[in-house]
Amino acid sequence: MENENKILELRRKREVATLGGGEKRIQDQHEKGKLTARERIKLLLDPDSFEEFDMFVTHNCTNFGMEKQKIAGDGVVTGCGTIEGRIVYVFSQDFTIFGGSLSKTYAEKICKVMDMAMKVGAPVIGLNDSGGARIQEGVDALAGYAEIFWRNVQASGVIPQISAILGPCAGGAVYSPAITDFIVMDKKNSYMFVTGPKVVKTVLNETVTTENLGGARVHASKSGVAQFMTENEEETINLIRKLITFLPLNNLEDPPRIACSDPIDRYDDVLNSLIPDNPNKPYDIFDVIKTIVDEGDFLEVSKAFAQNIVVGFARLNGHTIGIVANQPKVLAGVLDINASVKASRFVRFCDAFNIPLLVLEDVPGFLPGSNQEHNGIIRHGAKLLYAFAEATVPKITVILRKAYGGAYCVMNSRHMRADIVYCWPMAEIAVMGPQGAVEVVFRKDVKNAQNPTQMLKEKEEEYREKFANPYAAASNGYVDDIIEPGRTRFRLIRAFEMLATKKDTNPPRKHGNIPL
Repeated sequence: MENENKILELRRKREVATLGGGEKRIQDQHEKGKLTARERIKLLLDPDSFEEFDMFVTHNCTNFGMEKQKIAGDGVVTGCGTIEGRIVYVFSQDFTIFGGSLSKTYAEKICKVMDMAMKVGAPVIGLNDSGGARIQEGVDALAGYAEIFWRNVQASGVIPQISAILGPCAGGAVYSPAITDFIVMDKKNSYMFVTGPKVVKTVLNETVTTENLGGARVHASKSGVAQFMTENEEETINLIRKLITFLPLNNLEDPPRIACSDPIDRYDDVLNSLIPDNPNKPYDIFDVIKTIVDEGDFLEVSKAFAQNIVVGFARLNGHTIGIVANQPKVLAGVLDINASVKASRFVRFCDAFNIPLLVLEDVPGFLPGSNQEHNGIIRHGAKLLYAFAEATVPKITVILRKAYGGAYCVMNSRHMRADIVYCWPMAEIAVMGPQGAVEVVFRKDVKNAQNPTQMLKEKEEEYREKFANPYAAASNGYVDDIIEPGRTRFRLIRAFEMLATKKDTNPPRKHGNIPL
């Protein structure tokens, strides 16, 4: 009988713990259009797969009467479960308990699952909805944040780390998501900033709304802090589930392969006529990407930021690849500061987690101008060069049209140790475009000509024949083959299969000094 009572007592305590801050606060959460911490976990993980840890943990603070306010769980739900049968670790901040504010024991709960994830070799997913550090705990709360940050850094490049921002995330709290690999922000309720609107008003006398300072749109399109922006929490969680299916569990594994019903030798005639005859006319790179990948399925990363370059995940014959592609439809596909930073971060993630890289190149160069130069295009452009040169995963480049100047070098050229370089027959590989080159090379001749316009035109055609084609590069071995656009899918699949057992290393060193 005594044992039976103990079991009943356990059940009662578990029921109380699962209510978090209580039914009234749960109702408040729902009225804001937000799910509770446990509802989020239930959506994220496979049914009945969640194993919770530390359900009965409470804080140890005795300041400001806090010893009288102890709630089981202390504001964060932690544990592990599966997504599509593959193990992940998760922590979900509970805004119904002390506004989700972080205490020392709360931080210890998060640190525990991060430590376990590192030992097991499994991703960590953080569902963030917190008012920040628990003020009553003082430096103990700050110490808790620092312990989490340290683990974020140790886990970087070892296990995938994904952060969902589903409510407030301010002050020191923003730096943990910032170190993780991907941030997903819910458009309705999330925001991130180091200092809030009130502080901005006090210090700078600048009036700004929460949304305009650190809302999802700002971080997805302007700052580049968030890689994904979603309409609601359900979309956020479904996106994380999809993202996980592309990734390995850790840096010692290969990404998962899924069954592919899309024919590997599918011939795509539409690609043969995709590139306009006029080299200055744009086209949409998504027409290329979605034609060649399995089932047209492409998960774009940082969609709203630096849209002149496109990055994301897809599959070829069921195998995950990372795609980096210039977008001729936006700024003619030039490389600028934001595009360089966006692409280099993505390339380094793929390299860390054994995801082969495909580069679809159509780049007229780097964006000129004093604004770019003064803000460090040299330093930021060098990041992308560095990332490609450092990457040891299989790397394939397809030059679709333009490959001019230093941008040709940077976009995973043969000289950056690309494994395979293919060209479409309309590719132009040169130091610069025909018009600019002729104006430099034949400047005196044109100046002295009876009909300068006619001469410019003739010299442009001459230059185009000699240099603005893929055959000069192919004759030097800088291009491995010139392929029919319609055969691109098949040639890529066969090339990646050939490279599947590639082994490459960088010189022994503690770490390089990337131009941050």
